[in-house]
Amino acid sequence: MMAACFGVCRMHLRAAARLIKLCQKADLQAQRLFASSAVSSSAKEVKRAVLDDTSEHKKSFCAIQEERRERALRSVLISCPPKFNEKKFLDYISKHGDITNHFFYQSYGTNAVVEFTSRDSIAALKRSCTIPSVQHEAAVPFKSRLLSLKGNVSQSSSLNTVRCCEHSPIPVSELLQKLSRQESVDEQLRCLTEAYQLSEEDISLRFLVCSLLGDIAAAYFPECIIRPFGSTVNSFGKLGCDLDMFLDLDGVSGQKQSKGSGLSIEYQMKSVTSDRTVTQSILSVIGECVDKFGPGCVGVQKILSARCPLVRFAHQPSGFQCDLTANNRVAIKSSELLFVYGRLDERVRHVVFAVRCWARVHSITSSIPGAWITNFSLTVLVLFFFQRRVPAILPTLDQLRDLAGPSDKCIIEGNDCTIVSDLSKIKLEKNTDTLEKLLQEFFEFYGNFAFNRNSINIRRGKEQNKPEAAPLHIQNPFETSLNISKNVNATQLERFVALCRESAWLFQEGEVIKRGALQSGDLIPPWGLAALLLPSVAESAGVKGRRKKKREPASARIRTLLESL
Repeated sequence: MMAACFGVCRMHLRAAARLIKLCQKADLQAQRLFASSAVSSSAKEVKRAVLDDTSEHKKSFCAIQEERRERALRSVLISCPPKFNEKKFLDYISKHGDITNHFFYQSYGTNAVVEFTSRDSIAALKRSCTIPSVQHEAAVPFKSRLLSLKGNVSQSSSLNTVRCCEHSPIPVSELLQKLSRQESVDEQLRCLTEAYQLSEEDISLRFLVCSLLGDIAAAYFPECIIRPFGSTVNSFGKLGCDLDMFLDLDGVSGQKQSKGSGLSIEYQMKSVTSDRTVTQSILSVIGECVDKFGPGCVGVQKILSARCPLVRFAHQPSGFQCDLTANNRVAIKSSELLFVYGRLDERVRHVVFAVRCWARVHSITSSIPGAWITNFSLTVLVLFFFQRRVPAILPTLDQLRDLAGPSDKCIIEGNDCTIVSDLSKIKLEKNTDTLEKLLQEFFEFYGNFAFNRNSINIRRGKEQNKPEAAPLHIQNPFETSLNISKNVNATQLERFVALCRESAWLFQEGEVIKRGALQSGDLIPPWGLAALLLPSVAESAGVKGRRKKKREPASARIRTLLESL
């Protein structure tokens, strides 16, 4: 009997063991199946992201700008109280229509940009808005898409802190440590671009501000469009840069007369002496409207006697300093040209951002108008350097013109502004230079360039004899009779050349490109690009006869500077 019991027990144990193994096997198969499914799903997501990025990369400059302008027309800008519940806010806004995208940022408080799926949602939201009642003042009843969130949100027990997008560049001291933590000079240049370039949210906000200004201008010119140009759209914009806009009236209908033998009717319009007078009159009126009716627009200045008349003002809700011109079509073509060059090779943007940052910290460029080299001039210097590489990294402007199709033809005020819009037509030569090599040889190239007799010409991609006696001559890419660096004096050019030579010498010395060891306080001594941004570089560049003096190694100079700080 006992033996039989033991036999039954052994049988149950073996059955239980088989059951456990079966369960383990099934669990393993389930895990493999789940992992395979997850990997497949992840792979599909990565592939979809790559395809989306590729399709975005293939879009033309005009297509991208039009898409962003359309998104801005479906967006509103809402000023929010110091404390509020994000979920309740979005729930309330979404009652008026589906929300495609939204983000928050800081400028005179917390602000929200909300993009709807349809413009009809904005009309529904505005129908629920009320005109503010102010004591001892009167509100101007101009109903824009700049709104304010009101209510007893501060008494809510479920307040949360919203995550705001970066709206300004990081301080140089923080940037130096960020760069010094990278593993190579190439990584430093990529890191700098990532830290300084305009975010998608910032670009969206800029297009929205243009759209809000367009609502004001539409009172007089219903078919006009206010378009951004310059740093906002050319892919070289830095966080915190000004917002350049122009009032585009070329789309106003009725400008082309239809041929026919029958009757026709035309508008009666006021006539003035010149196109410049028309531009001045239009900007004067628009500037007055912005000043009197534009909510959040302060410090309006009408600078109408300048070569290119403009209206300058600060837009407090966005935090942007704005410049508005009219019919500045050459400027938008210049923006497109820089955009094309930035798209052709990613190294272009990295070197431009590095050179601009280097120039700014050493006061080669300035936000104040004067005899300094401008960011546009610096960018053209980088483009010309890339054209002069062997093999060339970038094509010349004439080559871009020759590849253009009939629809790309563009003549503005007698100037040929034609460039190819289909980037797939451009065949580039293979050049594998690293970012470190390109940056070093940029400094060597311009440290030894014959500025006294040669001019920069990116249309042909080669030097030409200077047509005038200006210290620095960079031919305007489209208005070829103009010098875009005419404002630069001899002193500023000499400083630029001296700093180029000093930076090239530091690269050649070798010490500067060696990454140092971690010191106390998790600090790494500035090296590579970070070392070129130190004040000591400019101080050394100002010392005459530097090469005749025996100097201590760069690492020792950096250590001395850190100790003094």
